[in-house]
Amino acid sequence: MALTPSTMLPLESGLPVFALPAVSGHSGRFSDGDLDQRPVLLMVLCAHCPFVKHVEAELGRIERNYGQRLQMVGFSSNSLITHPQDGPAQLAEQAQRQGWQFPYLLDEQQTLAKALRAACTPEFYLFKPDASGAQTLRYRGQLDGSRPGNDQPLNGADLRAALEAVVTGAPVNPEQVASVGCNVKWNPGQEPDWFG
Repeated sequence: MALTPSTMLPLESGLPVFALPAVSGHSGRFSDGDLDQRPVLLMVLCAHCPFVKHVEAELGRIERNYGQRLQMVGFSSNSLITHPQDGPAQLAEQAQRQGWQFPYLLDEQQTLAKALRAACTPEFYLFKPDASGAQTLRYRGQLDGSRPGNDQPLNGADLRAALEAVVTGAPVNPEQVASVGCNVKWNPGQEPDWFG
């Protein structure tokens, strides 16, 4: 496990185009075209990472609290070549165990992760439509300060503050703390150049 911070994609970046198979929460493929004009929370997740396991229950609580006011979409981009434990069956079992209803997608070719400059699991990207209707990035960073074993409360404070601002029309605090977790497991020979 390599402790890795997020790259902090620039705020106001646009929502990437994607179309990926769903392992749970949706049948068939799920794409950016399936989203409506509510805010969108993209979450880089996986089944095996201890940092993701640490936050699983809080993601369920956030879905129950905000699921009607925004669109949550989880996806796993870890290499199935090197980490078959993050395969579709394991992701579907994780979602079922946690009671997640949001679409959970498999980014096997790692295109969405690369478009977001994703670096770690978990990682969170919150988009909201701008004046033209285009979904633009308002928050990227940590769920909260809790990590496995650090005894800080798992309450989603950072992400919840951003969610509350976005759903009420308030500005999101631009001072945002990078998420930290296990590194995204890139397909062999495909590691992005930003780690160069």
